[in-house]
Amino acid sequence: MTNPAGRLVDLLDLEQIEVNIFRGRSPDESLQRVFGGQVAGQALVAAGRTTDGQRPVHSLHAYFLRPGRPGVPIVYQVERVRDGRSFTTRRVVAVQQGRTIFNLTASFHQPESGIEHQLPMPEVPGPEQLPPLADEIREHLKVLPERLERMSRRQPFDIRYVERLRWSREELAGVEPRSAVWMRAVGPLGDDPLVHTCALTYASDMMLLDAVRVPVEPLWGSRGFDIASLDHAMWFHRPFRADEWFLYDQESPIATGGRGLARGRIYNREGQLIVSVVQEGLFRKLGS
Repeated sequence: MTNPAGRLVDLLDLEQIEVNIFRGRSPDESLQRVFGGQVAGQALVAAGRTTDGQRPVHSLHAYFLRPGRPGVPIVYQVERVRDGRSFTTRRVVAVQQGRTIFNLTASFHQPESGIEHQLPMPEVPGPEQLPPLADEIREHLKVLPERLERMSRRQPFDIRYVERLRWSREELAGVEPRSAVWMRAVGPLGDDPLVHTCALTYASDMMLLDAVRVPVEPLWGSRGFDIASLDHAMWFHRPFRADEWFLYDQESPIATGGRGLARGRIYNREGQLIVSVVQEGLFRKLGS
């Protein structure tokens, strides 16, 4: 598969090497560490592959323990914790070169009816009214740097910021710790609901810590911090497709002690809340 969406589907298609044991590819890219969303998405695939497929995942809680090495396969070991009447629970440990780099607990729930309410989606421009991220960067810089050009060609998601990017610290004065983007896969992802869930899990780690950075430094350009995801939690409320537009609305209630907390709400085009996300990240000044 050569298109970015196809490569994402291929990346999430794990090899089963034993009962409850799966192996995932880790692309050999010029990155410091394996992208956390990739590890979370692959771990969730491994968990889902050990269920009967009739219960959608409703939540996951994960910790990033060590940075993964690009280009080195990752083995996912699944523990079948519980198969109850309504809920299924799986625990997944990701191992690379004999060391645990990540663990995840996922819960699957038999769909049922109950009370209904949600917070409304913010009123924002639609994705068609906003420029793709690469175009916005290219417009400001006049030319897209080679590194960003390569990244843009490989990017499996179309990303469009609701507010235009800020490029100087002067523009950050009085800015609240909030960010919002429209996203969707750049091509079809097929019809397997687990693939869409894992693809959105992948995407959820891409932008969430933007909300922490917004008041401190421009999101694109030279970075003043080394940033690493520490943990990740998601709650899946409704069915969705990751190859259709969704709004990722993010806020950061606090940053202190070298860590920043971010919360995200993901809505579909109809304004339905489909996923809630929380993540804490480590922020260390470069050179310190």
